[in-house]
Amino acid sequence: MDRNPFHHGTLAAIRSLGRLGVSVHAVLDGERVPVARSKYLAGCAAWDQAHDDQEAFVRTLLAAAERIGRPAVLLAMDDISAINIACNAHRLAPAFLLPEQASELPGRLADKRALATICAELGVSHPDTVVAKSGADVKSAVGDYGFPMVAKWARPWTAPKDARLRSTALVHSAEHMAGIYEQAARMGRELLLQRYIPPSPHADWFFHGYFMDDSTCAFGGTGRKDRAYPPTAGLTTLGRWLPNARIAETATTMAASLRYAGIVDMDFRYCRRSDRFYLLDFNPRIGAQFGLFRDSNDLDVVRSAYLNLTGQPHAPCVPVYGRTYLVENYDLLRKFRKRPDGARPARGWLHSLGSASELAWYSGDDLKPFLGMVKHTLLRTVRFHRP
Repeated sequence: MDRNPFHHGTLAAIRSLGRLGVSVHAVLDGERVPVARSKYLAGCAAWDQAHDDQEAFVRTLLAAAERIGRPAVLLAMDDISAINIACNAHRLAPAFLLPEQASELPGRLADKRALATICAELGVSHPDTVVAKSGADVKSAVGDYGFPMVAKWARPWTAPKDARLRSTALVHSAEHMAGIYEQAARMGRELLLQRYIPPSPHADWFFHGYFMDDSTCAFGGTGRKDRAYPPTAGLTTLGRWLPNARIAETATTMAASLRYAGIVDMDFRYCRRSDRFYLLDFNPRIGAQFGLFRDSNDLDVVRSAYLNLTGQPHAPCVPVYGRTYLVENYDLLRKFRKRPDGARPARGWLHSLGSASELAWYSGDDLKPFLGMVKHTLLRTVRFHRP
C-alpha cells in the first residue's frame, strides 16, 4: 500500500517464490510500477485508491483470493498492510494462510510510541523518547537531548501523503524543530522526539527473521548497514550478512516474550559510550533488504514463511557470512548527496556494483523490472527539473 514505485523488497519477494515455481500474485499501487513487470508475477491487481479504509482493504484481498481460487500465503510488504491483515485475520483466514498471533500486536510494534513502552517493559535498550504534546514538551526535549535529535511520526502510516516530514527526520536547529512541531500540530498527528545516537563506523545493524506460531525462529540473520540513503537515517543501500549474537539474542528473546509469529525486520544502532545496541524499529513485516539473507540452501525469510505456512518442513538456516546486497538506484543517489559535514560519499560505486553478491533490481533472468526502474527514475528526474 506504500505509494513508492521503487519498492525493491516487493520485487525480491516475487522473484524468491516465483523461482521456486510458486504462483505469485501481488496487489500494488497501480499496475504500471516496475515491480509489476516481473516475469515471475502470475497476477497483479491495484488497490482501490478511492477508499483506503479496512473494508476496502479486505474487499480487495478477498477479490484477489477469489481469482486465485485456492488458499494462498499472504505476505505484507509495509506496516499498514501488516496491521490491517492482523486486525482482519478472522475474515481473511478462510482464503489465506496466516500465522497465529494477537490481532493488535503488529499495530503496537509498528507504533513508535508503543514500541518505546514495550522496550521499557522488556528491558530492551531503546533511545530516550518523549511525546511532543505541547511546546513545553519540545522545550524539555531540547534541553535534555540537545541537537541533533530525531523526530518521528508515532504512526507513520497515518501521515498525509503530502506531509513534508519523512517518517524519521534528523533535527539540527530550533527553527527546524519549530517547523516540524507546527506541522504535526496542524495535522493532528502524534510526534515523537528521541535522543540521537551518533553514528560511528559499523554502528547500524538489522535482524530479519521468520517466527513460527510458537515464536520459534525458523530462519533468521543479522546484517550490517554499510551504506544508507539518506546517509544518517535512511534505508539500506548496501548491506552485509555478518554474525551478531547480541542482536540475534535480543530479537529472538523479544519475539518469544511477545508471542510474535511471522516475518520481522528490526533495526539497531550501536552506541560505543554505553556499549549497547539500541532497538530503533520493530517492523512486523518483510524488510526491503531481506534478499541479503539467502543461505547456502537457497532459503530466505519469504521461502521459510511459505514452506512453514503450507506445512512443508525445511532445513535450518546455514548463514553465508560476508554476502552483500546492493540497491542500485538508492546507492547511486547517495553519491550525489552531501553528508552533514559537507563532504560527498567516497567514490567506488561501480566497483560496489560489480562486487555485490546480489543486486536489488538487476537480474539476468528478469530484466524488465530493472528497465522499468530506470525509466521511472528518468521520468521523475525530467519532471523535477522541468521549468
